[in-house]
Amino acid sequence: MRIRKGKARARRVPGTMNKTEQAYNEVLQTRLEAGELLSVKFEPMKLRLADRTFYEPDFLVVLSNGEMEFHEVKGRPGQGPGGWMDDARVKIKVAAKEYWEYHFVGVSKLPRDGGWKVERF
Repeated sequence: MRIRKGKARARRVPGTMNKTEQAYNEVLQTRLEAGELLSVKFEPMKLRLADRTFYEPDFLVVLSNGEMEFHEVKGRPGQGPGGWMDDARVKIKVAAKEYWEYHFVGVSKLPRDGGWKVERF
């Protein structure tokens, strides 16, 4: 009997954006230039959720009214490769509950029209 191993998640160098994050960063930079945002930072911090469990949001976005949002970017809507994995969805929900003073936003690239699906937690 042959045992199939699951596909390992790709590891990347911390502080570098993947293509989807780069595309979303362009959207954020346009909003920044338009005055809708005060600042945008990529992977600014890790939020502690429990012992040895952390969540590192993709972007910290400060709105023009001073409110802060953490944005998490995924390749496409839905579960599975390129989309939301179960642990990622759980982590952002726990972070939203623990750090209630911030807003948490999930963003997924829509495959056909090139837009973005936005989900608030």
